[in-house]
Amino acid sequence: MDHHPRNASDRTFNVTILPNAEAASAAVADKILSRVRAKPAAVLGLATGQTPRRVYAKLIDAVANGEISFAHATTFNLDEYCGLTCSHADSFAAYMHRELFDKAGFDQHKINLIDGAAADEKAEADRYARLLVQHTVDLQLLGIGTNGHIGFNEPGSSSMSRVRVVELSEETQAANRPTLIELDQVPRHAITMGIADILDAREIVILATGQAKAESVYRSLREAPDDTCPASHLAGHGNVHWILDEAAANLL
Repeated sequence: MDHHPRNASDRTFNVTILPNAEAASAAVADKILSRVRAKPAAVLGLATGQTPRRVYAKLIDAVANGEISFAHATTFNLDEYCGLTCSHADSFAAYMHRELFDKAGFDQHKINLIDGAAADEKAEADRYARLLVQHTVDLQLLGIGTNGHIGFNEPGSSSMSRVRVVELSEETQAANRPTLIELDQVPRHAITMGIADILDAREIVILATGQAKAESVYRSLREAPDDTCPASHLAGHGNVHWILDEAAANLL
């Protein structure tokens, strides 16, 4: 079912609330599949973490069933931990290859990832920023942190922010700790697309599931945009689709 909540400025949002995480993930996967069917050479902005895993599994199934080809698609990842090589099991590069790229027929030359092991992190952020400028993301997939972060844009991030090195909050480090495979601690720094980079996408799809995300979803949709809740800045974009399960939507 679709709902259209409004924030403090009475802005209408495109929000779909589905019974559970499985249904919400299927709806997101369908949006990505539709975009790539309409434009096989689409540029996709991709996220990592627990939330998109079900989405990527459904994309892999669609490839296996002969329903789609990603061979012509270009991808950009949102972020990467600093200090990890692309082959490190806890890097987002390795996550993407494990969870999607290696099983879904993506062209390795069209995959754009941040080098977390770059000796000069600022130079690497600048390199990635230059790459982004040469493309327009057709569909950007996002999750949302319990503190409202998108990508690794933590509370305090400006809507004008661009690719940069950031320090991760204690809350984000704690939230990501259960996902670690080899590391004992979450790296303290990362390189992330900025909020302005995210807002440059033609379409944004944000997936939120679970009770833990309910407060940040509420703040993003019902309160005026504010740097203390980075996802609230999505209100400034004209083509954002929020896809939620009932748990994440229960404060709306």
